[in-house]
Amino acid sequence: MEITAVKLRMRNDEKIKASCSITIDDCFVIHDIRVIDGTKGLYVAMPSTKFKNGDFHDIAHPINNETRDKINTAVLNEYNKQLENPTSSF
Repeated sequence: MEITAVKLRMRNDEKIKASCSITIDDCFVIHDIRVIDGTKGLYVAMPSTKFKNGDFHDIAHPINNETRDKINTAVLNEYNKQLENPTSSF
């Protein structure tokens, strides 16, 4: 599995720093991935839905650490590029 595209949009929010979509193997897209500024630093949050009881459940997520690491690396690398060059976004 290769992440073939990351389209990131910076956000002006205290906690949510960016939203993005990733393309996997030029044939599958996941939207609404977020870069969050948490208590332990930045992390990548997968798309989720909130239930009436307040619980959140991921809609899509990696099922192994290798895939999670690839997604985190690709998204955070693109985020850092956007910080350095804020003119490129989707």
